[in-house]
Amino acid sequence: MMAQALADGLLTGAIYALGAIGLTLTMGILRFANFAHAEMMTWGAYMALGVLTVFGLPSAPLGPLTFGWPLIGATVIAIGLTIALALLIDKLIFARLRGRVNHLTLVFASFGVALLIRNLISLIFGGEATYYTNTLQMAILLAPGLRVMPDQVFIFVMSLVLVVAVQLFLQKTRLGLAMRAVSESPTLAEINGIALSRVVRWVWILGGALAAVAGVLYGVSVQLRPEFGFQLLLPLFAAAIVGGVGNVVGAVLGGFLIGIVESFSVLVIPAGYKLAMPFIVMLLVLYVRPTGLFAGTSGGK
Repeated sequence: MMAQALADGLLTGAIYALGAIGLTLTMGILRFANFAHAEMMTWGAYMALGVLTVFGLPSAPLGPLTFGWPLIGATVIAIGLTIALALLIDKLIFARLRGRVNHLTLVFASFGVALLIRNLISLIFGGEATYYTNTLQMAILLAPGLRVMPDQVFIFVMSLVLVVAVQLFLQKTRLGLAMRAVSESPTLAEINGIALSRVVRWVWILGGALAAVAGVLYGVSVQLRPEFGFQLLLPLFAAAIVGGVGNVVGAVLGGFLIGIVESFSVLVIPAGYKLAMPFIVMLLVLYVRPTGLFAGTSGGK
């Protein structure tokens, strides 16, 4: 039972980690809490579903997985559509407010954007739960008391690959170094010739891409509902804050921590109270270390 709870927590945490990376970049570089980021995950998930529906792509499974190349191709298109939405929202709303209003106004604006995206998805796709595929899958027995689905293995491995890729991007590329510099000090970065507008644009591109992938992976692991982004909002913020705002490695570790705590909590409390665990963990961390558990680590940003 403990092993199963750990496995489930790692799976959930992997998805939280992907979503929290984009959120922590926004908080660290753009300096505001973007409530619309979780809805970007929902948007990406439903855009992939829309591509499958519009083009009538078959849900032929790939090996032991419940999905195949059609969903993978649809995810690529969904990434582009989510990036386009993120850039459009920034151009129409956030860019007009940035530098002219305080950060609290940006937060309220992002909350309004989140409501708009959620209701737009409900209008287009309806409010009923749906799935990418109806293919049934048998769990694999890895050890006594530990069963996992092939889909879960794929989601976990893909999440780890993307997390490592993002970290290498931030550590090894000039653009990644520029993003880290802006996160540390926008003014000093601009003095040293870094174009802030370019960095801001790439924050939205990277955040939108990760949100789309995280949304699709979450939809594969459970089911699609227009409100699932809202349900993920607190865990994502908790992961970003626990890890230290602007700290990518911290956001990843925070995501895994939140996922594991949620999973183990159902062993001792009713499952309905699991939703409160991210908030409790966040409060405890803020009480002990207000800057986050991993703030100031060398590989953080």
